[in-house]
Amino acid sequence: MTHTTPESMNDARNDPVRDSAIRQAIQARLNDLTKPKGSLGRLEDYAEKLSVIQGLVPPRVRRKAVFVMAGDHGVVNQGVSLYPREVSAQMVHNFMAGGAGINVLAKACGFDVFAVDAGVDGDFPAWPVKGQARPDGTMTPGFFSMKVVRGTRDFTVEPAMSPEEFQTCLDNGAALANFAASEGYDIVAIGDMGIGNTTSAAAILVALGFDPDQMIDRGTGIDDTMLALKHRVVVDAVRARGPFGHGDALRIGAAFAGPEQATAAGLILGLRGKGIACMLGGFPVTAAGALAWRIDPSVLRFLFAGHQSRVKGHRPVLDAMGLEPAVCLDMRLGEGTGAVIGGFMVELGAKIANEMATFPDMAISRAKANEKDF
Repeated sequence: MTHTTPESMNDARNDPVRDSAIRQAIQARLNDLTKPKGSLGRLEDYAEKLSVIQGLVPPRVRRKAVFVMAGDHGVVNQGVSLYPREVSAQMVHNFMAGGAGINVLAKACGFDVFAVDAGVDGDFPAWPVKGQARPDGTMTPGFFSMKVVRGTRDFTVEPAMSPEEFQTCLDNGAALANFAASEGYDIVAIGDMGIGNTTSAAAILVALGFDPDQMIDRGTGIDDTMLALKHRVVVDAVRARGPFGHGDALRIGAAFAGPEQATAAGLILGLRGKGIACMLGGFPVTAAGALAWRIDPSVLRFLFAGHQSRVKGHRPVLDAMGLEPAVCLDMRLGEGTGAVIGGFMVELGAKIANEMATFPDMAISRAKANEKDF
């Protein structure tokens, strides 16, 4: 399949004239395929958005990667999680051994896996930065050592990170975006691992102005007593660190984000202008996406919601960002599992645009001129 684009329209930056021309071109392509207009629903929407992101008609998906950001959180000292802090490091080892849920689903969906130590309170072997190719051409997990802190400080007592630490995480995320571009990835998914990070995510979002009663949930399955404690911890901490205004995203990030969330936000911001689609994972990653969105609303141009998790605050945040989840499977694992499944759905849109025959190709009669797209 030859990929074309209107003349001078291959710049991945936001340009309304360019975007309109590409939408018209991809819609003409989709309408020429051997099907009723619009009959593949959101798969066609994905093809259109990918075309706009890439500046290509039809869009392409050559390679896909998931970055699983890992970090620890000082707020676990307040008793808000069922799991001990050391599980974060243990799970990074599991990612590298290929034994986690993300490894299984990423392989099935065609994503290369990269674990990122953004700030885990633990040490790891000197794994290669890039994975090794398997005989089938897929990649074994890769690893990025980007430790900024050995876990954040307890944000009920003081800000989770200094402004300088938070900025370093953003810069590390931008470096991952540059890596993704240099390696030819067309879709990047973001996952998370960090005991206590649903508490940090809730605090970020409450500070951004979301309703605490919607944002604070059971996470890994805490009981009513722990949930009440978590609610009090988040609300009191946001009050203590605030007040916050609409332009305070950087200050909110330093106050409450885990290093994995800050690095995820940096990755999203770093993808601007690179022609790469980004799949958001669960609630903690979506909080990072909301931070990036508040810093620069233009990131919505290339963001997709991989899934809607069981965390009750997830959907309201996606709704505020205007993102419709690709799948809703009642999941709450994290790790980027929902992001890779959603990314595969988005890839299907590109495959439809590339691989379906057209009416002229197959000499099939078209519908009458008054066919409606419904």
